[in-house]
Parts: sequence; structure tokens; C-alpha cells
Amino acid sequence: MNPSVRIRPARWADRQGVATLIADALHPSPLAAWLVPDPESRRQVLTDVAVIWVEHALFFGDVHLTDDLAAATVGFHRYRPVPPPASYAARLLDAAGAYSDRFTALEGALGQKQPTEPHYHLAFLAVRTAYQRGGRGSALLAHHRARLDRIDLPSWTAVTAGAEHLLARHGYAPRPPVAVPDGPSLCPMRRNSRCAEPLPNNSVQPIGNRRQDQHA
Repeated sequence: MNPSVRIRPARWADRQGVATLIADALHPSPLAAWLVPDPESRRQVLTDVAVIWVEHALFFGDVHLTDDLAAATVGFHRYRPVPPPASYAARLLDAAGAYSDRFTALEGALGQKQPTEPHYHLAFLAVRTAYQRGGRGSALLAHHRARLDRIDLPSWTAVTAGAEHLLARHGYAPRPPVAVPDGPSLCPMRRNSRCAEPLPNNSVQPIGNRRQDQHA
């Protein structure tokens, strides 16, 4: 872990800032353009949807960020099924408007690949665009890996093209890609616990906690 990068748990007051940096990291990607085709509203919609999931992770998982607020991880402890956010359908419609069906379609596609046994779902790894390739993503993943190794829990994520190499350096292995309907493909990846059996994929139940990620 890079000792110059200071990492701390997020507080409730950080939720908007974390959502904003997730939107900033995701914004240049083909996935963002597919989710929100209108460039004028794209950043705001991404931010408003991300807020829902950052808040949910503060109850059902964890959020860690660098002290300079330039990078963050958002994840869920899936020891058992995680319920959706309160009033999720209404909140998603309010946040995404006409594009809410695209977010729902993405969640459904990922839900077909989500493991069914206990694991950690790394929902977002986000580094603000201006700070990418500066070591913050790697520091967050090293911090994340150390925590999971202490409890011997496998981890699962799904990333856009280009993020696989960083995750592979931290022990994640690629799985077959997920095709978003009429959109870009995503790459699911998993990191087994030290004593893990291979993680089965879920072919039936919808995901309880959403899409993934962006950039390190």
C-alpha cells in the first residue's frame, strides 16, 4: 500500500462527495453514455443515482475514501441477500427519469452473474479523472484486500473495459463478460478467499445492489 495515500471510512456527510467522484470517474465511459445518452444531463443523473447506492452501502456495506476525496470504494457485505434501497423504484425514477429502465436493465444483467454464496460485492472503485494513474486506486485495493483477507471473504465486482489490469494485480480473475442490452460489455471479476471454493453464479435472482464501477 502506498503510505502517502491516507484512507479512511466515509461518514454520512461524505455521501454527496463520494457520489460526485463516482459520476466524474464513470462519465467518460461508454457505459455512462449508454446509461444516459443525453450529454447535458449525464453527469447529474449519474451523481443522483450514485447517491442512492452510496447511502445504501453506509447501511449494508462500507465506503472508504482517500483523505483528499479523490478516490473511493463502495461495497456491500453479502453474507445474505441485501435488500434494495428503501423506495428504490421511486427514487431511481426521480434520479434517472426516462433513463431509469437502462439502470434497471444493467442491474438485471449483472444479477445473472452475481455469486449466490457469501461474498463482498465491490460495487464501485472510483478515482476522479484528474487523479487517475496516481496510485490511489491501487492503494484502495490494497486496503480492501487486507480487510477481506482478515475475514477470509471472497470478493466480486464488474468493471468497464480498461479497469481489469489493475484489479488483476490485486488478485481478481476475469469471468465471462456481461453484455448489456444494446450497450457495452462489462467484465465481471472475482477474488477468491484463501480457502474458497469457486463461486457459483446466480442465474435467477435479481441483484440486490446494482451496477458497477469505474476506474482506478
